[in-house]
Amino acid sequence: MFGRIDIVGSLRRTTARAGWSRVRPPLPWRLLAGLAAALAAVVVTGAPATAAGEQVFPISDDPFTSAVGQHRTEVEPDTFAFGSTMVAAFQVGRIFNGGAADIGWATTRNGGLTWSRGFLPATTSASVPAGPYFAVSDPSVAYDLRHHVWLISYLGLHASGGGVVDVLVSRSEDGGLTWGPPVVVAATGSFYDKNWTTCDETPSSPFFGNCYTEFDVASQRDLEQMSTSRDGGLTWGPPQATADAVHGLGGQPVVQPDGRVVVPFEGVGQNRGMRAFTSDDGGVTWGASVLISPITAHRVAGDIRTSPLPSAELDRQGKVFVVWQDCRFEPGCAANDIVMASSTDGTDWSPVTRIPIDPVGSGVDHFIPGLAVDRDSAGAHGLLALTYYFYPSAACTPDTCRLEVGFTASPDGGESWSEPEVLAGPMPLSWLAATNQGVMVGDYISTSFLAGEQRVLPAFAVGLPPRPGAAFEEPMFSAIEKVRGGLRHLADDPVLVALGAGAAEADTTEAPTAF
Repeated sequence: MFGRIDIVGSLRRTTARAGWSRVRPPLPWRLLAGLAAALAAVVVTGAPATAAGEQVFPISDDPFTSAVGQHRTEVEPDTFAFGSTMVAAFQVGRIFNGGAADIGWATTRNGGLTWSRGFLPATTSASVPAGPYFAVSDPSVAYDLRHHVWLISYLGLHASGGGVVDVLVSRSEDGGLTWGPPVVVAATGSFYDKNWTTCDETPSSPFFGNCYTEFDVASQRDLEQMSTSRDGGLTWGPPQATADAVHGLGGQPVVQPDGRVVVPFEGVGQNRGMRAFTSDDGGVTWGASVLISPITAHRVAGDIRTSPLPSAELDRQGKVFVVWQDCRFEPGCAANDIVMASSTDGTDWSPVTRIPIDPVGSGVDHFIPGLAVDRDSAGAHGLLALTYYFYPSAACTPDTCRLEVGFTASPDGGESWSEPEVLAGPMPLSWLAATNQGVMVGDYISTSFLAGEQRVLPAFAVGLPPRPGAAFEEPMFSAIEKVRGGLRHLADDPVLVALGAGAAEADTTEAPTAF
């Protein structure tokens, strides 16, 4: 089946908040619901974009009716862009106690003007053809330039709720339009979690074409692991720990132009904090981890599933940027900001700065960030973009919390940031998929730059009013965004909450999430 839908038009309306302004779409939810319903009838969607203003549009929804999963739900997207092609992958049909009925994908090969979509084959009983796993989870997208292969890595759950969980990858050799059956990255009878894949895209690198997948052994207190492929994801090396056998999760490997792999991750237990480790030999060995910063995070209200996992990217010169949710700059740790640190070598890291989305003390709670950095830019002209979720009031309850999606960007390497925009919301939490760790839009979301353009495509889950007879209507959305001039400059904000591996941990920090 083929079809076309219109992208939603210009979104430029400003509303005041706490003395600052925020761009908000004037789009009624009933129109979004109609768009999502239209999307359900097509397999390939086309969306001609207008030239002016930002646009928000659905790229996929859940068509399954299998017994497994809460249907009409799609959550937890990752994206990757190369040239004018971007691939997004996400969970489809979220299951209450972990994973989903399948992994969905949506691909644009013309910068967001038209989209193809589908679902990975041979994964679960819901997929076509059916596969061996009870559920799948945690999609991550990468592109291997040397072998001209797109990759989606994900978890394969053998049974409900965990137990044995494998790490898998599906491959596409036609630009992300069709996908092969699962290839095993790691299947040792362990409970693996939180995979993330990247590839070395620099032709001058001694390890050009290597692909690296990070994951952890949840049954061993989140022992960090890495696996390497040198043949386009067809085969993978055995899982390896770091030199200090560090424990953590949510690592996002990035590869510098000289081939050094840097892996920022959330350390847990005695390794609590934002940390990183590196490899200089193409993944043969992995060094001991270093501390980027302690984490001090406000516990997000409303029983929404979230944790201060990192989002990491790098620029043309290999400078690594990492962001996460943190409350150190807020009085009494009453809300989270999105904070950022950077490094040119993955070992020595800058002081943590607060991205000035809202004023200190505004009461706005920011969380689940997805960072993009334009890999054709660097230094004072580095282009950064950030998508995130937020509550206008951190002090809300499950009944009163209203979730929104925000966006901001920097044209100067993170020194200043544009006026934030609201891409979607407000959403009552009852519109979101339920899990045993809270309602869910995703443990992470994602944003990607298109090559050679100041244009950005995020992916994010949006809760809509359920249609009659359905419990949920939570499709996947994207937007076409531009990087604008920075109006809000970084400030030397004082740290207002004591830092340390155990700072405020009993009352304010989030527990790590599993698949």
